[in-house]
Amino acid sequence: MSALEIQNIRKSYGEVETLKGIDISLESGEFLVLLGSSGCGKSTLLNIIAGLAEATSGDIRIGNRSVLGVHPKDRDIAMVFQSYALYPNLSVHRNIGFGLEMRKVPAAERDKAVREAAKLLQIEALLERKPSQLSGGQRQRVAIGRALVRKPEVFLFDEPLSNLDAKLRMEMRTELKRLHQMLKTTVVYVTHDQIEAMTLATRIAVMRDGRIEQLGTPDEIYNHPATLYVATFVGAPPMNLLNATADQDLLRIDGTSITLPMPATKTEIKRDQELVIGIRPETLRLEENGKLEAVCEVAELTGPELIVTAQAGSQRLMACLPPRTAIAEGQSLKLGFDAGALHLFDRATGRRCE
Repeated sequence: MSALEIQNIRKSYGEVETLKGIDISLESGEFLVLLGSSGCGKSTLLNIIAGLAEATSGDIRIGNRSVLGVHPKDRDIAMVFQSYALYPNLSVHRNIGFGLEMRKVPAAERDKAVREAAKLLQIEALLERKPSQLSGGQRQRVAIGRALVRKPEVFLFDEPLSNLDAKLRMEMRTELKRLHQMLKTTVVYVTHDQIEAMTLATRIAVMRDGRIEQLGTPDEIYNHPATLYVATFVGAPPMNLLNATADQDLLRIDGTSITLPMPATKTEIKRDQELVIGIRPETLRLEENGKLEAVCEVAELTGPELIVTAQAGSQRLMACLPPRTAIAEGQSLKLGFDAGALHLFDRATGRRCE
């Protein structure tokens, strides 16, 4: 039995359609990340699952029952917001247990649940403090604890780490991953951060303009992007995209004299078909007989790698090279790659060529 079924969900505001038919089936224990840029519809979808917004059409099923029209408190969900939403006048202990208090759970049972959650989140020493006495990371742990004590069917997270600094975000990502592995909970998590998506998810739904562009595991999303949008949205630095034209068993890169062998694909690519070659920066390497010839424009040392931006004819590409590589501005480069590193997309449709 699926923990969560999203069936052809559509949402319109007047003539503006923000969700255009979303279908997702989520098994118990999965961690689904809704990933996309601002305005793609991911938070709207989360709010519909939570009961904070109504769908124009379609159905939401939690634990094999439809929850459309069901009040949020009766949906067997718990939600963690971006803003924490803690009660400033209550202690951490009461904040975590407030939902149970409202449900008339006996004090002893409530106290036990709160202390178990605090132990999991490593905030046992903070239970008597007020939210104003906590750091951002500690406040987020309290908000997560309040959701944990409910023991719901589905946890919903709405960009919960976006208010934290970079170091705390990394720590909280690790904490969320640890909690999910321990508790095997079902999670729907909204973010625009592709690093959060890749590190946390068992499956990612990349959303764009109210639709799912691709639904798959992090490995599928990264190594087999279904569209040009997914290819460029996931990955830092993003995938290089080079316009090319098919010529029998060769690929001619536009604006250059470079030709590359045509990779083996499942569909026949027609001669003169306009394509886009995708290649990840980290798959490129300096090679004496490298087929990609380019001129270095900028070399940036990040610490673990040297990111080189180069010009290949009229097109630009990036390469992630070892940090001790000596490269100067204006230097000619020859870049090689493994045969399986190339991704081909149809330029007209933006779809992957398989």
